Amino acid sequence: MGLEIRDASVIYPTADGRPPVEALRQINLEIVDDDFVVALGASGCGKSTLLSLIAGFLSPSSGAILLDGEPVQGPGADRAVVFQKHALMPWLNVLDNVAFGLKLQGVPAARRYETARGFIRLLGLTDFEGARVYNLSGGMQQRVGIARALTCDPKVLLMDEPLGALDALTREKAQELILNIWHSTHKSVFFITHSVEEALFMGTKLIVMSPRPGRIAHRFDLPFSRQFLAGTPARQVKASRAFIDLREEVLEIIFSDEESAI
Repeated sequence: MGLEIRDASVIYPTADGRPPVEALRQINLEIVDDDFVVALGASGCGKSTLLSLIAGFLSPSSGAILLDGEPVQGPGADRAVVFQKHALMPWLNVLDNVAFGLKLQGVPAARRYETARGFIRLLGLTDFEGARVYNLSGGMQQRVGIARALTCDPKVLLMDEPLGALDALTREKAQELILNIWHSTHKSVFFITHSVEEALFMGTKLIVMSPRPGRIAHRFDLPFSRQFLAGTPARQVKASRAFIDLREEVLEIIFSDEESAI
């Protein structure tokens, strides 16, 4: 059944008698198995608020969030979050960071380490499982964060600008890595980015959100990640006429939204 957002709105109360802030207005979105949904929009459009609703960090002021038909009523192991800042425990090594979620669930040590090592291999970190995370590069730290999220076997993987702090070359390699992992695990993914090119390359569906109050103003079905996974080199995908034309269309939408919000 997947994840369903029905007419979800979020209004933040304010102090000093100021009017409340309407962050999201009547969001309707469905994320089914094997979807890679990317949210794009100008700063302040409510992308992170929407992710917080799905994660259960925040409750909607109105509307509902359902996962497999059941209301989302707080954080749960069926949804895992990868943040822009990896939020790893610096006093733990790679293996213990990746296994940490299973430890909290009470999984016996032998089983949780076996599971964690499987995802460490998948993320190409086998030679570093005993390393402290502060000794790793930014890109490797993000891979540890992704491995930790996957180890708990979530139904939905939530990613809040996970590649935003990486240099350009590392970011492109990380995009390809995430797509290959998504393809091999068949997880549903909700991914936030400020990069139009990244959004178009990685998503199967794109939602473009309007300035506050955040609404889904445009929706696109995207073929480009499937083209890459079918064997077309990433740079060839991104250099195609279809990709460039859609990139310019989406950029025009975002620039127009930003100008109208000024």
